[in-house]
Amino acid sequence: MSRTILYTFNDEEKTLVFSYQEYRSAHEAVAAAEGIDLTSYLKMEQQIEAISDTKAMRNYRDNHFRKLGFSHITLKPKENVGIGKKPTKQ
Repeated sequence: MSRTILYTFNDEEKTLVFSYQEYRSAHEAVAAAEGIDLTSYLKMEQQIEAISDTKAMRNYRDNHFRKLGFSHITLKPKENVGIGKKPTKQ
C-alpha cells in the first residue's frame, strides 16, 4: 500500500507518493525524488546502528537530512473510511 509523504526541501513544500516495497524509509524516498545519492550516508547509518541506540541513529539521520536541505519530512495521516464509502481523491 502506498503512502503520501509531506516534506520541505529548500523552503519548498512538496508531496510524494511512495511505497515501502521500493524504499526502506521515507527519507530514502525523498532523497531519491530529489536526485540525491545516499551511498555514503547508508554506509555510515549501518555503522552507527551497529554500535549505538536508535536515538543516536535518529539524531544522525535528522542532522544529515537537515544539511541536505530538508527541513520537514512526515507521512500524511491515513484517512479512515467507513464501510461502503469510497476514499476521497487527492
